[in-house]
Amino acid sequence: QVQVVESGGGLVQPGGSLRLSCLASGRILSIVDMGWYRQAPGNQRELVARITPDGSINYTDSVKGRFTISRDNAKKMVYLQMNSLKPEDTAVYYCNVEVVVRLGVRPDDHWGQGTQVTVSA
Repeated sequence: QVQVVESGGGLVQPGGSLRLSCLASGRILSIVDMGWYRQAPGNQRELVARITPDGSINYTDSVKGRFTISRDNAKKMVYLQMNSLKPEDTAVYYCNVEVVVRLGVRPDDHWGQGTQVTVSA
């Protein structure tokens, strides 16, 4: 079984910063892509940033230049540094990890429970 746990959300003023962390644990042979998604009330879940095992990164346009995704393969962790936060960044942020649990099996998607980020004065 694979567990994915996020941490680091909270309330921050506009222009402030937060750092989200995500740890994958359990029966993991290897991890493929890792990413962060978010879902605001009334909206669909959207990709924020995604990083491949070799460090290739994809950001949604609205966060480019403000957010930075990184990963530590040895620790099975992915991070999201969020700077210059705006009220429109308010959402529940979810960690997504593609995990291979044994040889010859395709990666499975695993999600964390989400962490609330609120940007408000």
